[in-house]
Amino acid sequence: MTNYGTIPTSSSPGPSSNTDILSRAKERIKEGLGHRRPWKLMFNIRSFNFPGNLSEAISRVRSNVAYFRMNYAIIVLSILFLSLLWHPISLIVFVAMMAAWLVLYFLRDEPLVVFRRTIDDRVVLILLGVLTIVFLLLTDATPNILWSLLIGAAVVLVHASFRRTDDLYDEESGGLVSSS
Repeated sequence: MTNYGTIPTSSSPGPSSNTDILSRAKERIKEGLGHRRPWKLMFNIRSFNFPGNLSEAISRVRSNVAYFRMNYAIIVLSILFLSLLWHPISLIVFVAMMAAWLVLYFLRDEPLVVFRRTIDDRVVLILLGVLTIVFLLLTDATPNILWSLLIGAAVVLVHASFRRTDDLYDEESGGLVSSS
């Protein structure tokens, strides 16, 4: 029986399935990165001013880190990537860890479940961050890694303390994010 001219109902290996996989991966990356907060909102120039005191700065840092968590992770990972451009082994380890970041943090639609327990996004973020640092420290680029992490943390803290929180909108609750 010949199937010439018919549309297959199952995916068979071949060139068309490879392009399908790539297009699905590209679509998932776009969707996954679409869940981060808009960069335009993060860098709105009207939303920056000096905090009045230390407690206000700490409150802003807490709110902004919770709100812009994915954006801050992208910034720190980008700074780390740039610092590893002249260390090929470290860069290979970093690319492998970035694949883990994409699968386990940036592109997940559903909560991560391990042994029938739901793992919080913050736990995944911390675990991936620690594993990335540990694996990279096992390579020969320790000073670059430490300096880039220090610079990334400084960038995040400066932005988070100077970025006001009175205009941050929470889609889940349907209201403004409280700074307390």
